[in-house]
Amino acid sequence: MNRSEDSRTEKEVRLSFWQLLRSTLSAFIGVQSNANRERDFRHGKPSHFIWMGLLFGAAFVLTLVGVVQLVLYFTGA
Repeated sequence: MNRSEDSRTEKEVRLSFWQLLRSTLSAFIGVQSNANRERDFRHGKPSHFIWMGLLFGAAFVLTLVGVVQLVLYFTGA
């Protein structure tokens, strides 16, 4: 395989949804491995990580709000 074929096949490789989700969750809790980080930078699109991070951040905040509302409901506050 020559160099142009290598670069073409490397560009065609994309991250799956589950790889993207796993990388985002790992980054949120700070346990991303160096190999996965390098894979993400080579094959991932920044916009995909931004959207996944925003969605996960919103889900996290809504979960916290829900838990606080539930605790307030059961404590009678």
